[in-house]
Amino acid sequence: MAKKFQSKDSSKKPQGKLSWSRDEVKAEVKGIRLNRYIAHSGVCSRREADNLIADGKIKVNSKVITEMGYKVMPGDKVYHGGKLLSKETYAYVLLNKPKDFITTTKDPQDRKTVMDLVRKAADVRLYPVGRLDRNTTGLLLLTNDGSLADKLSHPSNNIKKIYKVELNKPLQKTDFEAITAGVELEDGQIKVDEIAVLTADNLSIGVELHSGKNRVVRRIFEHFDYEVIRLDRVVYAGLDKANLPRGKWRHLSEREVGLLKKKGRVRD
Repeated sequence: MAKKFQSKDSSKKPQGKLSWSRDEVKAEVKGIRLNRYIAHSGVCSRREADNLIADGKIKVNSKVITEMGYKVMPGDKVYHGGKLLSKETYAYVLLNKPKDFITTTKDPQDRKTVMDLVRKAADVRLYPVGRLDRNTTGLLLLTNDGSLADKLSHPSNNIKKIYKVELNKPLQKTDFEAITAGVELEDGQIKVDEIAVLTADNLSIGVELHSGKNRVVRRIFEHFDYEVIRLDRVVYAGLDKANLPRGKWRHLSEREVGLLKKKGRVRD
C-alpha cells in the first residue's frame, strides 16, 4: 500500500518577486477593499487588517476609517500609525525546515526561528503560512501575500499535506485500520486522507491529510501509544522537497504561485 509522495507541480527554476497580476490591476482601478490593500502592503494578514480597521487605526486621506468593505480608490493614501502604506511586490519562499527552529517571526526567549533561515530571501517582510513544531522538519511556505496565506490556512480549502512519520515501534495492523477509519481526539474526529506503510519493519509511515489542527499527526499516533521519533512534511499544497536540502530555501516559480491561488477561494 506504500505510495510515492511526490508532486509533479514543483518547478526547479527559482524565480524572485512577482508583480501584481492583470486582474489585480483591473481591480485596483475599480477600487479594492481596504483590508486587502493593507494586506498587500505587507503590514499583516487580511484578517488582522480587519482588526486594525475596527480599532480605528487606519486612515485614508487623513480620515479614520472603521467601515468594513471600504474601497480604496486610485490616488487614495492609506496610513497606519502615521506611516504611509504602499503596495508591496510579493515574495513566495519555500523552506525545508530543520529541527530546533521555531515557526514564528519573533521569539521572546531568543531561540532560533525560521526567520533566521530566510533572512536574505527577500527585501520584504515574510510571514510563515501555518506552523511546524520545533521538532518537526519539512516544507514551510513564507510570504508577504496575506490573501494567499489566508487562502491556504482556511479549513474549507482542504489544503493537502503529506508527512513521513518514524515511530518508536512497529505500527500494528489493528491501529493502521483504526487510523484509516478515523480517530476521535480531544478536539474532534480526525480522518486521514491516506495512510501507507513505507518500510517492511512498519516503523516508517506515510500520512496524507488536510487538517490544520495543532500537532495533529503526533496526536494521532500518541492516541495509540506510539511515540513519533521523527516527523517530516514532504508535500505541502502540491509543493515537494525536490532539490531542496534541509535548511535551504527557494523562491516559488510564477507557475507554482498560480497553482496555489487556484486551490481555493477567499472572498475579498
